Amino acid sequence: MRKLTRRRFPLSLGRDARFIVVTGLSGSGKSEAIRALEDLGYFCVDNLPTSLIPTFAELAADSVGRIERAAVVVDVRDRYFLKQFPHIWKRLRRRRKLKPLLIFLEASDGALVRRFSQTRRPHPLAPNRPVVEGILEERARLDAINRMADRVFDTSDLTVHELRHALMALSRGRSGRTKLVVTLLSFGYKFGVPLESDLVFDVRFLPNPHFVSGLRTLTGRERAVQQYLNRSDATRVFLDKASDLLKFLVPHYVHEGKTYLTIAVGCTGGRHRSVAIAELLRRRVERLGGVRLRIKHRDVAAE
Repeated sequence: MRKLTRRRFPLSLGRDARFIVVTGLSGSGKSEAIRALEDLGYFCVDNLPTSLIPTFAELAADSVGRIERAAVVVDVRDRYFLKQFPHIWKRLRRRRKLKPLLIFLEASDGALVRRFSQTRRPHPLAPNRPVVEGILEERARLDAINRMADRVFDTSDLTVHELRHALMALSRGRSGRTKLVVTLLSFGYKFGVPLESDLVFDVRFLPNPHFVSGLRTLTGRERAVQQYLNRSDATRVFLDKASDLLKFLVPHYVHEGKTYLTIAVGCTGGRHRSVAIAELLRRRVERLGGVRLRIKHRDVAAE
């Protein structure tokens, strides 16, 4: 069973689309799709009433610099969807500035029954009937909209991550692969581990500049503190091993579809060692390529 069907339009339309409409069968993964598009920089609205699609599209088209790209999920949860959508979509097609793209998600009957069974939710078209009856009815009623779609994804055998990858490949902008945003965050353990941490490096094993005359009043941003730490074999070995780990991890995170990575570096007070190591790591992470790097020192000014 094919997971992606191309229809009528070249793939470049997907890359340039300013306005994407996601629809399809209930339980086919529309919520996951809209979250993936949101991570790709689209301004997203889920379950928008069908009658408001033209208004939302106009706002997106006219919001130059504020909303560059927008996406919306519409489906049979809106009782007017089946009647109104075909006419509305034809109108949107005439707006060349929007470059609209219609994505339809579907799945096999067996996969949909299994998903509804796992969530224990009723089918929107069969609240008081067996789920399979709602699935068959919805499939028949959506057939015309399915045939209108520019892209059709069969999600029967797709994991959440595979669906995300497919949408990322289809919807990236002209700049190519979306860069992973890497944040190097220094902190002090006495103020708590940052909740947003993905990776945590504890550098309290390194020599502490706090106890060195002339360094105590400085911070890890200062060259003197970094040079002091670099004189330690432990610092050099740690930086080499941490760099090797990141060289291995970052490409895998990018492939998995991760968009943000926070690397937290902690020492006791968050003023000397963690700050210096984060600064020294920055130079090595910059060499990885394919990432957008930020650095933040959370506790450097804390008492």
